[in-house]
Amino acid sequence: MTLWIVSPFCFIVFIIFICKGFYNAASSSRKKLPPSPSRFPIIGNLHQLGLQPHRSLQLLSKRYGPLFSLNLGSVPVLVVSSADAARMIMKDHDLIFSNRPKSSMAEKLLYGSKDIAFAPYGEYWRQVRSICVLQLLSNKPVQAFRRVREEETTLMVEKIRQSLSSSSSINLTDLLVSLTNDIVCRVALGRKYCVGEEGKTFKWLLREYGDLLGTFYVGDYIPWLAWISKINGLDAKVDKLIKVFDEFLEGIVEEHREQMKGGVNCDEAGVSDFVYLLLEIQIQNRAGFRLETDAIKAVILDVFGAGTDTTSTVLEWTVAELLRHPKILEKLQNEYGLAVVK
Repeated sequence: MTLWIVSPFCFIVFIIFICKGFYNAASSSRKKLPPSPSRFPIIGNLHQLGLQPHRSLQLLSKRYGPLFSLNLGSVPVLVVSSADAARMIMKDHDLIFSNRPKSSMAEKLLYGSKDIAFAPYGEYWRQVRSICVLQLLSNKPVQAFRRVREEETTLMVEKIRQSLSSSSSINLTDLLVSLTNDIVCRVALGRKYCVGEEGKTFKWLLREYGDLLGTFYVGDYIPWLAWISKINGLDAKVDKLIKVFDEFLEGIVEEHREQMKGGVNCDEAGVSDFVYLLLEIQIQNRAGFRLETDAIKAVILDVFGAGTDTTSTVLEWTVAELLRHPKILEKLQNEYGLAVVK
């Protein structure tokens, strides 16, 4: 009897959502929107993205043009696939499209989106972005950390040379990932985290962080199905990572605070790492607003997210393209006075 009562209820709820989906589709079709492929109720066009969304979007752009719309669940999306349209949006209509869509995963992993990448456009975002650009990405700090880049690059080349001399294979992907991680660690945190258990923990944290930040979170697109993330263990996995990562970052910040109390605020070459600079801004209140410790942690995560995997991937792609074009490789080697490797 209980099953008979529940089943009609579930069926009625399902019919309501189906009708709601058709109503939303009909109402949006009355608006002046770019062309769009047909979509299903509730899930919209999610089924059309497939396992390789970039390929799927490319095929759709060939059919529907450089501007077309999709519905990812209940979220309307504008897809731009031409340089002219992208330039018009990012230059002429920048303020309209300046905010990133809200992400539950970013809210959880980045201390309530207190970083630069996901913070809402406004005064806070401008101030934090200004700090990062002036203290880390302007010409003076970039030149100050040139020594770090040269030292780590020399170490990588030496590892390659040793592998070649011993006729052992080289995993260039791992070498490039280690190179970018070590450089960013020294620039942002003051030292490398690549040895022993500490190194294993740090690499695991970065890998899990990157994977989870790009994980599909169903509640962002179909809100009434957000409970699935509790059932499949995703929420528990995120909570565990947040706890471990927060303890790790808190330890780094406290270590720098203790060193500053002892009068240390730079390395042996007189260059302050990014955490020192952020703590000085916090203590002196130079930003014009209270820079919270959570904001410092979130910005540090941005530095790693933007400066490690992206850089190593571009370097790997560059090497792969050079190997595919030996004449260009030889020309590059001759320009830099390098011996041509046959």
